[in-house]
Amino acid sequence: MAVRQVAENKATKDGRRWCFYTRIKTNSKSKLYVSKNYMTKEDAQIAERDFLIKMDKSEFSFSTMTFKELYDEFYEYKKDKVKKSTLRTYRANIKKLDDFYDLKIKDINLNHYIDWRKRISNLKLKDKTKNGYYKLLKALLNYGTRWHDFNFTSIYNKMEKFHDPNKIPEEMQFYTWEEFKQFISVIHNLKWKSLFEILFFCGLRRGELLGLTWNNIDFTNKQISIVKNVVQIEDKIDGKYTITTPKTRTSIRTLPVPQKVINDLELLYNKTKKSHNFSDTWFVFGRKKPLAVHVLRNMKNKYAKEANVKQIRIHDFRHSCASVLINNGASIMIVAKYLGHSKIDQTLNTYSHLFKNKLDEIVQTLDSLE
Repeated sequence: MAVRQVAENKATKDGRRWCFYTRIKTNSKSKLYVSKNYMTKEDAQIAERDFLIKMDKSEFSFSTMTFKELYDEFYEYKKDKVKKSTLRTYRANIKKLDDFYDLKIKDINLNHYIDWRKRISNLKLKDKTKNGYYKLLKALLNYGTRWHDFNFTSIYNKMEKFHDPNKIPEEMQFYTWEEFKQFISVIHNLKWKSLFEILFFCGLRRGELLGLTWNNIDFTNKQISIVKNVVQIEDKIDGKYTITTPKTRTSIRTLPVPQKVINDLELLYNKTKKSHNFSDTWFVFGRKKPLAVHVLRNMKNKYAKEANVKQIRIHDFRHSCASVLINNGASIMIVAKYLGHSKIDQTLNTYSHLFKNKLDEIVQTLDSLE
């Protein structure tokens, strides 16, 4: 076995470049195995040692392995390679693959996949949700092929994402500037006023908002730094959370903050630092612990009802921010950078309907030429 550093263009989104590689035997065959990437050489070496131990203890009979056993092995393998939020998604999505649970991997065929797809297609769920199940199924088949030399070609080559051509696209929800002013007008609590201002004016993701600590705010230069993300571990009201890096490398960013927002944050800071045992490492909208997701959601619903404005999701404040930027002339590159998107086409695909209005303005400009 050996540890190496991959080329920079093959690094993960958060910059991991170290991996280990070796040859493994499955079903009397030998093949090259290359691990996932790790942040440091030491991390890769530790993973390499753990890998050797697991291989030595492996007692699987691959000829009788069931789909559920493959998933359990896959889940254990992924534990030190993906974020806890991703593991939570695996746990949720595997429940919709229960058609396969008791099937032996070697016996899974195209008919099993077709029957499963028909069942999922009939569920009244968004294509995005269905494709989450589809993505996990593909990942498991890939894992079985890579680790145990199972041949899923007859299924894999015929798999397609879920897409309903007759489904009317949902209209994106967001607050206009006038609607936001009406919403914020009923909020007199300084903490909640500052929180929703940050969401609207800075377009943070929910986890980025919850992860803000006081040492991420530069009052002198009127900036906030997005360097961490808070993820609720379980979908329960139990306060359990974990702190991770933001979604992608480009999500780590420093944003300028409007004067009105920095003023409210400074007032909140001066009030909060009078608390016993205060530290700049406290969460801005929590204290020693981040604000709970259900509390944030409940307060948003409460204020929207009081202001007599439509109910939108917390994530829709991010869409509101993008809408304000675009409607006030911000370029696609600026919007992408401000929101922390990894690719400009992600921004364009999400907000293309807003940029269409700008096309009309371009035509008007061309028509005015003499």
